[in-house]
Amino acid sequence: MSGLLEVIALHPADAARAEAGGADRVELRGVLDDGGRSPTPALVAQVRAASSIQLRVLVRLREGFGTDGGEAIRLRGLMAGYAEAGADGMVLGFLNGLGEVDLEVMNELLGDGDWSWTFHRAIDSCLNLDRGWQALATLPRLDQVLTAGSARGVDHGLDELVDRATGNPWAARVMMAGGGLRPEHVPWLARAGVTAFQIGRPARAQGSYKAYVDEGLVRSWRTLIDTEVRHRPSR
Repeated sequence: MSGLLEVIALHPADAARAEAGGADRVELRGVLDDGGRSPTPALVAQVRAASSIQLRVLVRLREGFGTDGGEAIRLRGLMAGYAEAGADGMVLGFLNGLGEVDLEVMNELLGDGDWSWTFHRAIDSCLNLDRGWQALATLPRLDQVLTAGSARGVDHGLDELVDRATGNPWAARVMMAGGGLRPEHVPWLARAGVTAFQIGRPARAQGSYKAYVDEGLVRSWRTLIDTEVRHRPSR
């Protein structure tokens, strides 16, 4: 069994190089400020023209994980534009003022689409992670949850990821580990049942977003992930 490898992309060249290195999918961001902001539909179309890799697009226009009714209308328009430009899915996640998954907003944003999607790392900022994961299980078409287990990254959240994946088969199935992911984390996560992983800086020379995605680095992660996933204990 192979794992899923997703690479953060900022340009068409990033997507093409990620595909050449064996990645399964890219998450396209417009800019990196505050954890990433949405790209333009025109950039989505350029990335689609440059590669055939699976493409999901970040849907986020402001700092933090909140939104409001007026912005939700704009977000729905953006997502329609992304789908028309060739996106295969979306990446989004919003919390309410109580630090819980904002089910009202999420259902409003998801209602018009037929695409699969990833809940973004907003889950790591929930005040109650158990309630957050329970809320995610009620949302339509969700097939991936990007999480580091902690708002401070995988170094701080590894135990949470391992414990949740071990104790919750649904969480293990949808979990995509990312956010400060390092090679030494992968064996622990794979043994716990995690099969999906996202990399950003590790896919670039010297870990810098000033550099394009490096095909060779992506290939090394492809090999690592597939090796660990194939050799994980049966559950």
